[in-house]
Formats: sequence, structure tokens, C-alpha cells
Amino acid sequence: MKNFAIIGAGGYIAPRHIKAIKETGNRLVAVTDPSDSMGVLDNFFLDVRYFPEIERFDRHLEKLRYESDEKKVHYVSICTPNYLHDAHVRLALRSGCKAICEKPLVINPWNLDQLLQVQKETDGEINTIMQLRLHPEIVKIKQRLEKELLENKRDRKHVVDLTYITGRGAWYHQSWKGIEERSGGLLVNIGIHFFDMLLWLFGKAQNSKVIEYNNSAAKGELELERAFVNWHLSVDVGRLPFKPLPGEMTTYRHITIDGETLEFTKGFTDLHTKSYEKILNGEGFGVKDARDAIELVHLIKQSRI
Repeated sequence: MKNFAIIGAGGYIAPRHIKAIKETGNRLVAVTDPSDSMGVLDNFFLDVRYFPEIERFDRHLEKLRYESDEKKVHYVSICTPNYLHDAHVRLALRSGCKAICEKPLVINPWNLDQLLQVQKETDGEINTIMQLRLHPEIVKIKQRLEKELLENKRDRKHVVDLTYITGRGAWYHQSWKGIEERSGGLLVNIGIHFFDMLLWLFGKAQNSKVIEYNNSAAKGELELERAFVNWHLSVDVGRLPFKPLPGEMTTYRHITIDGETLEFTKGFTDLHTKSYEKILNGEGFGVKDARDAIELVHLIKQSRI
């Protein structure tokens, strides 16, 4: 059994990490968040130390580190706003812990080399969540494409259409998520997993064209090694192909590959436990795995200028 701590335990994504820690048979011992809305913890663990100030949390990690291996924190999970991820990964590594960071690992690609340097200096380990690579339906597509490539069965690029609309209220644009310097913008905050999936399936980016880009929606065309992609991301509920009633789902995911629909809505939110299982087994995704998607998003942003 390993001991875990969480930075950003009051955030939207934290419950998935808390659940994954519980379901993999491990223990959550400490959390920090400036918000004291921590009731979700009681659904999984009742003996977690909570620190509203990250400085006290840091001090607690150090205290446990020198007590015993039974008490020390082995992993720190980072669920904070995107622009703080790299700083909190460094805190975890310098506290003698392994890091598990939510997407995106960083906003800007040049920060990746800094993390690699700290990882080397501390002899640490950086893991990031890239759960779509673990989705059973996407894994099947990956296997099919690899077989096709190996047997040299295709002489032209695939045609891919990706639409991801997740309706958000007015609060979104007033929070850190709506501030590009803090979230990385739509391409990062809601799109990074999909861009990583596309690169994983179809190879490196070659060209990019942005058709629309604002704080609510973005559209573009992307050429990869083995595919032409039309993509559309939005948090505008008015772009949904249906009109949701109050309380109904406001998310629409639609991907076609050569006209064939890829159905992967089911199980989309249940992949954090699989991610933790992989990490605990030494098979997590690290800085090298995260780099291509982060660099691609940077390329797309540059191509809108």
C-alpha cells in the first residue's frame, strides 16, 4: 500500500483521483487546497490531513518523509489550475515523492525541459494523465491502424472529423479556465486529450490552419503523417446538436474516421483508475509522452496569427 497526497483537492477533477487512489488499494493521507470544501473526502477516506496553505502541506510532507517509509508520502497527485502544474510537480519531486499530474503537464512546451532537469536532479518520476490512450475502443483503433501500417495496406491519408462540445455556463469565463494565460485556452483545457489521441493514432503534425478561435470556440484543419483532420472544440452550449433540458448532459463527443463513427462516450470518465494502475505498475505516461500534444497546441496557436 502506497501513501498519496493531493494538491488541489477541492477542484473539479480531484474526485476522480481520490476514487482512483481508493480503488487501487492505496491510502490518501494529506491534501491541500485554498478552498475548504473538502466533504468529498468523506466518501472515500476519513483520516486525511487537510491544509488550506500549501506551505504547511509542504512542511507536512517533509515531516513524514523523515519519519519512516510506512508514513512517508510516495505519490503526490496534482489537480490544480493548469498554470500551476509545473510548480507543483517540482514541489512533489523535491519532497521525495513521485508526481501524478492532471492534463496538461504544462501549458508551454519550453517548461518540459525544466521538469526533466528537476526529475534528473531528484531522481524522481513524473507521470501525467492521458486516459484516452487507455480507452478500449481507442486501443482497438490503434491496433487496427498499426496492423494496416505494418502490412502497408493504405496509400492515402485517413480523413478524420473531431467535434467536442461541452457546454459551460457564464462562470467558466470568469474563472481561471476562461483566462488563456492560466488555462492555456480551449485547445489546452478541453482539447489536449483529443490532440494527444490524434497524434498517438496518426503520427506527428505537419501543417495546421485555424479557421476560428475565440474564448468559446475554436475550429481548424490539421495535417498529420497519416491523416487529415477537421476539428471543432467549444464550450458554447448553443453549438450542441441538441437542446438540453435543465440538468441534462451538455457534452457532445463525435469522431469519425473515414466516415466511420468512433463510439467512445461510455467509460470516458472512468479511466483514472486504469491510469493509476498503469502508473503503480511502472507503465505511466511521462514527459516524453506529453511533449507532442503540448507542442502541437503551441503550433496551432502560432498558426492563428
